[in-house]
Amino acid sequence: MTDSPSQVSEVAEPVYFYNFRATLRIAGEGLDFDEISRTLGLTPTHTHKKGERHKQDMWSYTAPVVRERPLEEHIMALWDAVRPHISYLRDLKLKCKVDVFCGYRSNCDTAGFQVSHRCLGLFSELEIPFGVSVIIS
Repeated sequence: MTDSPSQVSEVAEPVYFYNFRATLRIAGEGLDFDEISRTLGLTPTHTHKKGERHKQDMWSYTAPVVRERPLEEHIMALWDAVRPHISYLRDLKLKCKVDVFCGYRSNCDTAGFQVSHRCLGLFSELEIPFGVSVIIS
């Protein structure tokens, strides 16, 4: 016996999510968290000191953009926040590591994303690579 079209249940379309973030990270030995925060005019979203669980100190600031917004918005928010302090960040690079962590997480393995050329100014001015950590779950 075959099902008539009215008896065939519809297959539900999967619900996909796409999350992004951009985080300025400063890592090294003996970081002065207060000086970094004061100079950049930013409150870090995370800090930790070197110890059992960490090989070095870390100060980081994640752009305050909801994760569902495009990566471009995260990078531009970060770029706007640090733009006046590029020379300070370049100087920090002489004694510690400065980078921007960009993350993309989705449950769709066939999707992609793009960012405007305007976003790449942050990486160019800091003289750091543009990279994205991709997690498909």
